[in-house]
Amino acid sequence: MSPIDLNATIKKLEVFSRREKKPLHLVLLGGLALQHYGMENRSTIDLDAEVDGDLESLFLFLKTQGIPSDLSENISGWSVVAMPPGYRERAITRFKSEFLEVCVLDPCDFVISKLRRFTEEDIQDALFVVKKYAIQTDQVSRYAEAALEHSIKDTTLFLFKKNVDLFLKKIEKES
Repeated sequence: MSPIDLNATIKKLEVFSRREKKPLHLVLLGGLALQHYGMENRSTIDLDAEVDGDLESLFLFLKTQGIPSDLSENISGWSVVAMPPGYRERAITRFKSEFLEVCVLDPCDFVISKLRRFTEEDIQDALFVVKKYAIQTDQVSRYAEAALEHSIKDTTLFLFKKNVDLFLKKIEKES
């Protein structure tokens, strides 16, 4: 699989949306979002996004373009830990046309999305965004608390709290 580029992917999404003539709204996550945030050396082979529109047609189109995708109507459901309330409203528009709107998460929401998985790559991605946008530890704590308050009760939440604490210590250590 070849790496995909944010701008080239947006052009392909624009072709799809013009052809379909139906509104399509995406909130990008993962490697494509990191390209927006300025991580130039971050390559990705897939498109991860929350989609408001014809998800199945988009999935099939991306497949014809050689772009694997992980798409959902609700990224909050990708984990037991919910996304902080209001993440959709805080999303930042990267591109907008007649039928297409492509957004990325607010930087702090992106950090929380990464802390929900907490792989080594996720930690590095989150640290990059924290440094780039000068996100303070108290802001990460507030967003994490909001996510916890809106999550279903599950023992996974204890691990998330521990991971957030470890991440906050890492931020302080690297400051």
